[in-house]
Amino acid sequence: MTQRTVIFTAAAERQVERLYDYISAQGGDMRADNYLNRLIQYCEGLALFPERGHRRDDILTGLRIIGFERRTTIAFTITATTVLIEGVFYGGQNLEDGFPT
Repeated sequence: MTQRTVIFTAAAERQVERLYDYISAQGGDMRADNYLNRLIQYCEGLALFPERGHRRDDILTGLRIIGFERRTTIAFTITATTVLIEGVFYGGQNLEDGFPT
């Protein structure tokens, strides 16, 4: 069993930062910290058995999506050594708008 390295793209990092700002404004820093800690831990869990979620080759070849706590969608690709978090979409954001065609 191969454990991969989980890497967030710059775009995904920006999305996580915006998500933090949004949750913090709505519910406070502690709630935002807790949510993002759970989100990041969940993403890091993709290092083992990353072939989860639904394939979305129609958006980007090799793209997979998986839900997190009912409101967030994580988009990622996998290689032999990495899980690349391509995007973090919250609250119904349009997944197709986050990727170049």
